[in-house]
Amino acid sequence: MQAAQTRKFRGKNRAPKWKKPNDGQVSVIVLPLTVTDPADLARVENLFGAMWSLKRAVQRDARAKVDAYWAAFHKRNEQGAKAVRQRLGLSREALERSAYKHLEDSGHLKHHASKALAMHMADEVWNGVQRHLFPDATGHHSGRPKTGRWHDFTRIPGRARSHTTENKWETFRLVGTLRGHVMAYTDGGQHALMQPRTMPKPTLPDGKVPTGKLTAAGKPGKRRANWWDHTGPLAVVFAGGPEGERGDLVLPVRIPQGDGQWERVQHFLDNPLGWHKVDLVRRRKASAPGGWVYEAHLMILGPGYSSPAVRQMRDEAAQLDRIGGMDGNVSNLSIVSFPASLDGGNPVSTEITLTEEERARLEKAAKKRRGRARALERSRRATNCAQYGLSKKQARRAERRAAKGLKPKAVAVPGGARDARSDGVPKQAFRRDRLSANYRTQRSRQAEHAASLAEHRRHRARLVAREIIAAHGPVLVVEDCDIRTWYRLWGKRLSQTTPGMLISALKVECEAAGGRLVRASTWSTALSQHCLCGERVRKTLRDREHKCLACGLVGKRDLVSAALATFVHFEDVGDPKTAYLDTTLSRHAQITYSEALEEALRESTTPSPKPPRWSGRVAVPRQRRETSAPRTAGQRNRATPDESRPRGHAGKPGPRTACSPQLTLW
Repeated sequence: MQAAQTRKFRGKNRAPKWKKPNDGQVSVIVLPLTVTDPADLARVENLFGAMWSLKRAVQRDARAKVDAYWAAFHKRNEQGAKAVRQRLGLSREALERSAYKHLEDSGHLKHHASKALAMHMADEVWNGVQRHLFPDATGHHSGRPKTGRWHDFTRIPGRARSHTTENKWETFRLVGTLRGHVMAYTDGGQHALMQPRTMPKPTLPDGKVPTGKLTAAGKPGKRRANWWDHTGPLAVVFAGGPEGERGDLVLPVRIPQGDGQWERVQHFLDNPLGWHKVDLVRRRKASAPGGWVYEAHLMILGPGYSSPAVRQMRDEAAQLDRIGGMDGNVSNLSIVSFPASLDGGNPVSTEITLTEEERARLEKAAKKRRGRARALERSRRATNCAQYGLSKKQARRAERRAAKGLKPKAVAVPGGARDARSDGVPKQAFRRDRLSANYRTQRSRQAEHAASLAEHRRHRARLVAREIIAAHGPVLVVEDCDIRTWYRLWGKRLSQTTPGMLISALKVECEAAGGRLVRASTWSTALSQHCLCGERVRKTLRDREHKCLACGLVGKRDLVSAALATFVHFEDVGDPKTAYLDTTLSRHAQITYSEALEEALRESTTPSPKPPRWSGRVAVPRQRRETSAPRTAGQRNRATPDESRPRGHAGKPGPRTACSPQLTLW
């Protein structure tokens, strides 16, 4: 009898590991795809459906393995955590083999998906499992892996092309050239670039092309032409599953057009040797066929594009030679900077707030969103009347009609609570409700509008960050606050200000200009509780004005905290707990810039950054001239509670000699 054959897998690669050039820098450009053919649209939808089924199966396997891993408490103590993970198959390679098995066992998935796509989908699932099993730098674990929702599945990761083997791109590939695309839609350069609404699909090159080698007979060798020989318009090509019989899936690419877009397109698409990876992404759009539009996210090896004006601004900011501090607040963002040598020049302060007109406009938009949400709720109730009870008003009316002997009146939209069990769980899950076509359309429009607003906020944060470093330089210090604590206190209204988004955008701009944004622990500095003279001035969050009885300094609380952040030093820049306040230097700056500093701390000395109006951005709504960085709207009719210690904070530091934040010079 022959021994049972065991499946063999490829071992480790013995060739030297390929490394990304340009210090590993990568950037991404979004290329819209024109999917107008019903057959191509059906293939793309089936591809997303197949990959969603595969990802859900792998997620369920990973979740079961994770539960078994945490349940094996005694085994982990006896054999070790690594041995238990290997036995349960909690590794990247094991999840990849699980994805292969699901693909091979199913009969229909192989018609749409390929093995390379299955491998990268398993790698994506493993990234979430890895964050749950192993702690991050702060010692925290991510939550238990869960199975996502269908509408949240928007990306199919592609496999990176081989940069060591010629003509090897196993999943989605970008074919064509930028010059060929331009020549095809300008009639050979006779007029401006005009891409039609329905773009034709490029055809596979036919004929034969020379290989550059000689045959055994001494004649020039030739081979059959393929997509690598296509030099016409740009398109994304997918060969389909191993058992697909409908040929290649060809999706034409529409390059972005508009003010300043051509230089950006040239930066990304001029050199095909830098193309690294293509991910297929879908985005909700109610007016599109099927409710989705499709995009190709092309990753290139190299830095992203920056316009000449932005590069000039960053160069000028790097030459300012200033140091600054920033105080991120729920309602505003305050920045104060000084000359690095504290000799000459003047301190500069900036406050980012909302105007009254913008606050009113945000309130109007919030009211409109609430109206849309109520309309969706009414539609769900009308379609699933049996799952809801009558409201108090409707119940009293029914009782009156019954007392008078009248026939019960049918209620189209019940206003009561949803039928639930004794523990509060609905008897029927929301996912099993019947939804009307209008409900689905309105929900898609609502999601599309929310995504557009999110992109608008990110775009505005980048513009405000550039204005800040242009005035204060790229070297800033900010307190290490946990934005999650602010959300627990002030709720979703904080999304109007987006302080975390502004600070993150400022961090990116500081690094791009050659500086850095450093975080300092609030427990070791207590900037809001000190004065520039070194005296401790206790304040609650209700007190918005700083008054020092020792030196007589009066100013806005946030601006004083930002000024003190300038004089924070670190024993280790990467550790916020090592931050301490140099009150000797702050007192020196107070004496040097006495009148100018008092003026800067009373009000902003620079105009609030107002992002200009940009045209040609589809996903970003047009901004008004009065638009500034967002600020929390609405006033509290009671005292603001003191901020609690945030979760996962850097913590209270140990004692350090000669670095006490309570040092007084009087």
